[in-house]
Amino acid sequence: MQVYGISLGYPIPVPLLARPVAAGFPSPADDFIEEEIDLQRLLIVNRPATFLVRVAGDSMVGKGLFNDDLAIVDRSLEPQNGDVVMVDVDGERSFKVWQRLGHRVSLAFANPRYPTFDLSPGAVVEVWGVVSASINPRRRAQRG
Repeated sequence: MQVYGISLGYPIPVPLLARPVAAGFPSPADDFIEEEIDLQRLLIVNRPATFLVRVAGDSMVGKGLFNDDLAIVDRSLEPQNGDVVMVDVDGERSFKVWQRLGHRVSLAFANPRYPTFDLSPGAVVEVWGVVSASINPRRRAQRG
């Protein structure tokens, strides 16, 4: 698992189209640019508590986290039911889905091909942070 620090420089505005684009049937949409957004400000709320980590494997595909994605992990967020968390369980670091039932916490995979994840009694669990966003590189343009 590779963990990356976050280095913020000058904002790099990226054009944002005024209307959402349909992912199903096409609809007529303007090519009008409404504003520009800064991806750093959009994806990172608490910079000192945030880091990036590359995802390895397919245990979180049901939560939209895929192999080779960059997960944005925020250590300042308190896990809530259904959050993807980066945890260390008995020395093994991974992503799991967080569930709290009363005082009991369970961790789960988000892939039906995986067996149920059972925490052993006395397991040492350390939450590294909550996945607040992810970057899914589908295809990169060649630099010139």
